[in-house]
Amino acid sequence: MAGFSELIKNFDKIRDYVRDFFIYGCKVRGDFDRRSTRTYDDEKRRVESWLGDCIRYDDSVRGRSVSISVDSGHIPENPLYNAYYSKSFTDNDIKLHFLIIDVLSDGSRRTIREITDIINGEYGQLFDEQLVRSKLKEYADEGIVIAEKQGKTMYYSLSGDRTEDYIKGYAGLEDAVKFFSETQDFGIIGNSILRSADLNNDLFFIKHNYMIHTLEDVIIPDILNAIDSRAYISLETFSADKASGKEKKPPIIVPMQMLVSVQTGRRYLAAYTPGTRRFSAYRLDFIKKVKKGAVCDDYERIKEQYERNISKCFGVSFGMRRDTGAVTPVKITFYADEEKEPHIIGRLEREKRCAVLEKTGEHLYTLTADVHDPNEVMHWAKTFIGRIVSVDGGCDTARDRFYDDIARMKEMYGGSNEHIQ
Repeated sequence: MAGFSELIKNFDKIRDYVRDFFIYGCKVRGDFDRRSTRTYDDEKRRVESWLGDCIRYDDSVRGRSVSISVDSGHIPENPLYNAYYSKSFTDNDIKLHFLIIDVLSDGSRRTIREITDIINGEYGQLFDEQLVRSKLKEYADEGIVIAEKQGKTMYYSLSGDRTEDYIKGYAGLEDAVKFFSETQDFGIIGNSILRSADLNNDLFFIKHNYMIHTLEDVIIPDILNAIDSRAYISLETFSADKASGKEKKPPIIVPMQMLVSVQTGRRYLAAYTPGTRRFSAYRLDFIKKVKKGAVCDDYERIKEQYERNISKCFGVSFGMRRDTGAVTPVKITFYADEEKEPHIIGRLEREKRCAVLEKTGEHLYTLTADVHDPNEVMHWAKTFIGRIVSVDGGCDTARDRFYDDIARMKEMYGGSNEHIQ
């Protein structure tokens, strides 16, 4: 029987588990449908060993649930970074790592055959040339070694770049890397640089740090590569219909741009779906894998349509419209006292996005938005409850939902005081 190990072979597996159990925190042991409960115990112990004191336990009639509970404004490092440092390795991996570094440490350039012969002859090891070639290619991609072709022969040498040399040679670079290590996009890279230089972030604490999104960083390079290549991609998502035993066919899309919601911090992929002739926004935390396809010959036309569409998006939603059609105008009038409440007017100006703000009366300001999805405007407008004078235009569903919410709030808080303790 294999023993328990904190290391993992498949990051997708642990990402799926952390997402369902530790981030959402609504599942218990009985909801684990992947293999045996022993697997659940192993996965739980593994994640707990990474996250330490950041785990919260809640007991209910359904069982005990575990979740991440941490104030991001009081920790210097995202604890989820530890998941990226937990990949397992074989005995040959660790042997070849030190042997290749030692062979090339004298600064010489050598061929694969020369490196293999030295390893097998001088170190008493026996490695196949193809295995050494594979490891050298991996290290060349990561920048550990430099691969240079001379004629038909490839020569390898050890890279002279050292983290410590750069940090010491450029004033302020250390502070910049510390800040970068906790930013939302590719913070794991900054954290890796700090660890390689035996440094820690002791300067920057981010109050509203959406640290759970670092689990999505693993798929972002593939998405950006497809955008640069103007290629189709297929998506494998976590929301496949597993209950029926049939997984949905991965959608084929043309990636356009990465979007970030300023309200939730969630990250999205804006893309065109040829099958439905629509632009859509896909949540990155729902995307499991990305597979690059052929180049899209119609990319320029789709890109032009996307630029027109995104200019009429108040948030990340393109609504239910196809790639042609009219936008839906909506007008919302707010009350704000210019003398006593200039901060309210400032916020309206700052957050209006693609809308237009005009003064339409004494203490009255009207926001006009021609957008694809008026629901997003209404969600934002609700943050000004008590200042909304009127709502005109938009779709009936958005207006009805808004007025229904107001009626429910009045029923809950504006009636008798018998329910208030």
